[in-house]
Amino acid sequence: MNYDRILIRYGEISTKGRNRNKFVEKLRKSVRSALAPFPKIKVEASRDRMYVLLNGENGIEIIGKLKNIFGIQSFSPAIKVDRDVEVLKQTSLELVHSLYREGQTFKITPKRSDKTFELNTDGINQTIGGHLLKNIPGLKVDVRNPDINLRIEVRKEAIYLSCETIQGAGGLPIGSSGKAMLMLSGGIDSPVAGYLAMKRGLEIEAVHFFSPPFTSERSKEKVIDLSKKLAEIYGAITLHIVPFTDIQQAIREQIPENYSMTTTRRMMLRITDEIRKNHEGLAIVTGESLGQVASQTIESMFAINEVTNTPVLRPLITMDKTDIIKIAQEIDTLEISNRPFEDCCTIFVPSSPKTKPKREKVQHYESFFDFEPMLHEAVQETETIVIKPDNEKDSDFNVLF
Repeated sequence: MNYDRILIRYGEISTKGRNRNKFVEKLRKSVRSALAPFPKIKVEASRDRMYVLLNGENGIEIIGKLKNIFGIQSFSPAIKVDRDVEVLKQTSLELVHSLYREGQTFKITPKRSDKTFELNTDGINQTIGGHLLKNIPGLKVDVRNPDINLRIEVRKEAIYLSCETIQGAGGLPIGSSGKAMLMLSGGIDSPVAGYLAMKRGLEIEAVHFFSPPFTSERSKEKVIDLSKKLAEIYGAITLHIVPFTDIQQAIREQIPENYSMTTTRRMMLRITDEIRKNHEGLAIVTGESLGQVASQTIESMFAINEVTNTPVLRPLITMDKTDIIKIAQEIDTLEISNRPFEDCCTIFVPSSPKTKPKREKVQHYESFFDFEPMLHEAVQETETIVIKPDNEKDSDFNVLF
């Protein structure tokens, strides 16, 4: 059976009030962006439903794309028919017959949004169910656990038929919660944090700290590949690559070893905050999980957070490492993160870092050296590139702004 459209059901968007249309429009843009490789499709959005009109495009490939779009609760390949009982009977028969295998069962789930239609829900069940049983030998009814569930939705403009409900990614449309900067290392945690932040409607721009020659070009490629995975959700992601070598060397020379990690994180946060201001972001996202490493104790976070008043969002803060790894596997970033190329967070790790650093002490140590010019230079020298997924046409992550 050739479906002509895909019916998209909203999730959390449905709970919104007067501003629901803004969320629907964000979702429409997300769908259009994700389906850019399919030029013939048309996206129609209303307050209650969204439809992707296929117009001959590959429905299977489009379904694969829709599964990853935040804001979609579920969706179904569907057929639109006129509000005519005979047309409804014939199309229902063709659809169920195309899916039926010997010995299978079915049920009908009617929804009559428009009460002016000549058949009520019981009438739809009896009329269409009887027609199917009469014309498909061996077909039986099972209202509890059917093999085929024929959904018939009667609306004012038409009737829609579908037999499959595919779960979407849930969450909120990207961009509906504003923009944030993701501090993206080459590790397992930060891409997962970015994914979860996007699921809550944040538009993400990534910030990566690069310290050549201590970190190699392979480590940079690793972060670009992680960004490509995140870009598959939205179509593109902006990546800011910050030159961090001089600052790291200054920290190594000026700050006591056991406090160097604390100062490093503070400098990273200050730089990220400046980039956020320049690009009109409203928050910073990190991959920190409470107590996972020395810089992620509550005392460390207290000392590090002092350098900004910007909201720092930590989607992984209460998660176990095994749960984080599971999500990394699901979003296909784990293998990339496990590549053996060090990032700047791991090259100068002290042998005995402070797990409970004092804010007053780190302020004291930093007061003997003026980091401000170096931070300003790092922001000015930041390379900004647009990352697109590998499977998108004309993908070129080397295009500079």
